[in-house]
Amino acid sequence: MGKLYCLLGKSGSGKDTIFKLLMNDKSLRLSPVITYTTRPRREHETDGVEYNFITPEELMRLKAEGKIIEMRKYNTVKGVWYYCTVDDGKVNLENGDYLTIETLEGYNALKKYYGNSVVPLYLEVEDSERLIRSIMREREQRSPDYNELCRRFLADSEDFSEKKLIESGIIYRFQNIDAEKCANDIKKFILQKGNERSVC
Repeated sequence: MGKLYCLLGKSGSGKDTIFKLLMNDKSLRLSPVITYTTRPRREHETDGVEYNFITPEELMRLKAEGKIIEMRKYNTVKGVWYYCTVDDGKVNLENGDYLTIETLEGYNALKKYYGNSVVPLYLEVEDSERLIRSIMREREQRSPDYNELCRRFLADSEDFSEKKLIESGIIYRFQNIDAEKCANDIKKFILQKGNERSVC
């Protein structure tokens, strides 16, 4: 049985960068699970890569079809945005391992849906470094939205509180000071998990 590895972390913790590094490492043979969202696409994002960008109408259709595993609603400074994980038929844990980026709520919903096949990988970065990274990323946007950046930054303190991490059983934590080193540490962890599975 394969594993579904969930990258978790606060905004600016480097989830997208680590995701790309791990996906580009062909020795891991990971397949991506891409979250769906109604939020606008950022300039550097590609539909179907970072997210599957959908309209609110498409979201309602998926919901009516019973395909939504979990859904989150965010009241942002630009309006209401939805993020969701969809059972779109692309995950088959009998055939391999998968990697996704999730919130803590999303991880818990996936754990409930897929059981012990879901493995959390929590990225940790000092708050000052996260804020700097977030500001640098926002500066690259055509219309930087620092209000939304601040909202996300502050909300993450509650969303990823130590209490919630413990309640969710988050035990695998990786320091992301240097992306290459962090990705390599996660790679070793994933390969070790694969070896444990081979022995069973």
